[in-house]
Amino acid sequence: MKAGSEEAFASLIAQYHAPLYSLIARTIPDPCEAADITQDVFIKVYRGIGNFHGESSLRTWIYRIALHEASNQRRWWCRHKRKEITIEQELSGQDGEAFHLKDTLVDQQESPFDLAAHAELREQVEAAVREVPEPFQTVVVLRDIEGFGYEEVAEILNINLGTVKSRLMRGRAHLKARLAPLVRASATSSAASPDRSSTTVLRAPLAGLREAK
Repeated sequence: MKAGSEEAFASLIAQYHAPLYSLIARTIPDPCEAADITQDVFIKVYRGIGNFHGESSLRTWIYRIALHEASNQRRWWCRHKRKEITIEQELSGQDGEAFHLKDTLVDQQESPFDLAAHAELREQVEAAVREVPEPFQTVVVLRDIEGFGYEEVAEILNINLGTVKSRLMRGRAHLKARLAPLVRASATSSAASPDRSSTTVLRAPLAGLREAK
C-alpha cells in the first residue's frame, strides 16, 4: 500500500479494524475510548505508511502501533481512575432509552441458557486477562488470544524469543491462578486427566475469546 492511496487504505481498515479494536478493548474498559484509540491507530498508520519499508510484516507493524497507543491511553486511564464500564451496566441510547451493553452482544442462534453461560464465561476470562500484570498480559493476548506466532510476538514487541516465552509462561501462570475455578470445572466436565498441562487447560476459555471477536 502506498501513502495517499485511499482505496488501499480503505481495504486495510476493513481487514484490521475488528481485530485491532478487539485487541485494544481488552485493556481499555470503555468501548467508546477503545473505538477512538482504534481510529487514532489508523491515522498514525496512514501518516506513517510512507516510512514503512518492510523491515517487518505490515501486520506486526500495525499491531505494534496499536499496542503503543493502547499503552499510552492505559497510563492516562490509571492516572485519572476512570470508572470501568461493564457489560452489565445500564447505558443510554441515542433515542434516550436505556439498554445494557450485554444485550448488544447477543447471538440469537444460541439458546438463552447458552447465551448466559457463554457470556458469563467470556466475562470471567476477560476480567482475568485484565488482571494479568504487564508485560505478561500483552504476550498472553498476542499469543493465546490473537493467535500470533512466537516470532511475530517478538517482532511486535521488539524483544527476543526467549523473553517472549518467559513472559508467556509467567502470564499463563497468573491467568491460571485467576481462572482456577473455570479450569476445575472444565476438567471435571470433560473428564480431563489431572496431569494435563496448564497450557492445554487454558486453551478452551482463551479460544472462546478468540472466537467471540
